[in-house]
Amino acid sequence: MNIDACPNCGSGKYTKSGVVNNRQRYKCKSCNYFFSVNKIGKKINDYYVNKALQLYLEGLTYREIERILGISHVSIMNWVKKYNIKRPYNANYHPTYKILNASELSGYFQDVHNLSGAGVVVTELGDKFMLIKWERFKD
Repeated sequence: MNIDACPNCGSGKYTKSGVVNNRQRYKCKSCNYFFSVNKIGKKINDYYVNKALQLYLEGLTYREIERILGISHVSIMNWVKKYNIKRPYNANYHPTYKILNASELSGYFQDVHNLSGAGVVVTELGDKFMLIKWERFKD
């Protein structure tokens, strides 16, 4: 694992100084600061981060997004906090969604009854499409 500089002073002069919890420990020669290298976790493709946040803004729950994308709901919660995502609050609103292939999506839009009185968003989801629909409230 490569280290560029001391995290305390930024100096590039450091030496190995033992092992703590199976991680190499270093000592900076400039400021005598001891540090270890953080482990690099599994990086998730930015496409899935963006898609998860988009689905969250459309009103899907963390668990629904987890089932669709196969990414932990805890990761999604952390991204929402990290990027300070706020969705409009409306307790009466919750969308329904379907995952369709291209021919099913085409057939869906050919039926006029599917589109009247509702809002629809379509988003790409790998080789399929997700159709998110919510009914307009009638007064």
